[in-house]
Amino acid sequence: MSTSSETLKPARSAVELEGITKRFPGVVANHDVRITVEPGTVHAIVGENGAGKSTLMKILYGMQRPDEGRIRVNGEEVVFRTPGDAIRAGIGMVHQHFMLADNLTVLENVVLGAEPKKAGRLDLATARARLAELAEAHGLRVDPDRLVEDLGVGDRQRVEILKVLYRGARILILDEPTAVLVPQEVQELFANLRELKAGGLTVIFISHKLDEVLHIADAITVIRRGTTVASVLPGDVTARRLAELMVGSELPTPQTRESTVTDRVVLGLHGVTVTGGDRTVLSEVTFPVRAGEVVGVAGVEGNGQTELIAAIMGLRPLAAGRITLAEEDVSTWSTRRRREAGIAYVPEDRHREGLLLEAPLWENRVLGHQTRPPARRGPWIDRAASRKDTERIVAEYDVRTPSVDTLALALSGGNQQKLIVGREMSGDPKVLIAAHPTRGVDVGAQSAIWGHLRDARAAGLAVLLVSADLDELIGLSDTLYVIYRGRFVADLDPSQVTPEQLGGYMTGAIAKDQP
Repeated sequence: MSTSSETLKPARSAVELEGITKRFPGVVANHDVRITVEPGTVHAIVGENGAGKSTLMKILYGMQRPDEGRIRVNGEEVVFRTPGDAIRAGIGMVHQHFMLADNLTVLENVVLGAEPKKAGRLDLATARARLAELAEAHGLRVDPDRLVEDLGVGDRQRVEILKVLYRGARILILDEPTAVLVPQEVQELFANLRELKAGGLTVIFISHKLDEVLHIADAITVIRRGTTVASVLPGDVTARRLAELMVGSELPTPQTRESTVTDRVVLGLHGVTVTGGDRTVLSEVTFPVRAGEVVGVAGVEGNGQTELIAAIMGLRPLAAGRITLAEEDVSTWSTRRRREAGIAYVPEDRHREGLLLEAPLWENRVLGHQTRPPARRGPWIDRAASRKDTERIVAEYDVRTPSVDTLALALSGGNQQKLIVGREMSGDPKVLIAAHPTRGVDVGAQSAIWGHLRDARAAGLAVLLVSADLDELIGLSDTLYVIYRGRFVADLDPSQVTPEQLGGYMTGAIAKDQP
């Protein structure tokens, strides 16, 4: 009697990446990467920006083809030419920047592109039943009839996860899933991930937040400079050791407690109100930003932070109130005039608002500064001076690039962000508006950007910091406000508040008059 080979076979891994290598002109993004992900686990992948994580996930999701190596899914070797191939193999990806249509309902977003048909017609009843089944099975309850534009960030993320589950995914890639969540929402996400695991699903968790990785992961792979350097269990490693494996240094801290705040108000908002359509999106906001001060603004996305920054930059008109710069009313000034008067700006979305991805670095140095030296000489752009100053920024801000002629899209997210910070710190600005300055960057780039903000503050720069990173807000801010539904609802002492308390104010769970 022969024994079946199946009974002797070890359990198959959910994903195996074996010897994955990917080259781009002048850059080896991945070299001989080896990762094994066991089924029914949360497997974290950590590494610096530019370490090759994004390229690796694009390969696994069929967005790019490896030059060398093999991919196995559930023990079977696969070749993915498109994301459709990956989806058919049971792999789904939730991107860091949500890909939802705000003007559609939850149900419509979930089925978009995978609409069920019955007798040639759209069968929403079947889709609704399937969505309810998935939501119940995995603890991802959302109202299928609510418009996505009315959802908070945590609910939007659940919709993204439901989208990939609806398409049959059993292996989920989550790219920086906690980047825009407050602590309470992070805990809800982790509870959802445990439900997914209990249902036999596998999660590949990409993150820079090492404490969260240690909390949720069953196994961790560290990638450095495009190759695998360690595979560890959370119980066998500390956050400090993970950081050392990633970047060769201990975890950075944003802590800034020595005061440099002066009495001189640089930027002032006085009863600022902004409307959008038939509703008020920013209501009677008043606060000063002084020289040598970092003013932090905390809030769940969609509560008026974007409109606040747009109003200061002259991108949204005021319905009421005024804005002053060095005691001069700039409320009716153009964006260009405000920039020339000394308002520097690190935008929330570096790809859409901060860079020309198809342009070389020296041209991106000029972006937004094209009317002033060194970018301009007479009526012309001074290419030589712009290139030279870009080389200065590359050196001073540790922007890792082969050349100032390299296209911006070829840089990692952290290096793109350091270029933007260096550009905006140039030209002796009076005030810096920094919107999520370390979002999606690794601990090395994060530490460098924090250092530049601290140095600028010490030199007398006024800084308005809007961030979803509560440790960053608490550590860097001298004054901390909470924005909720377009209003400033709390003025907190950063040295006294905890991230949990701050998250409570942000979600409305703690009212202004509560301790």
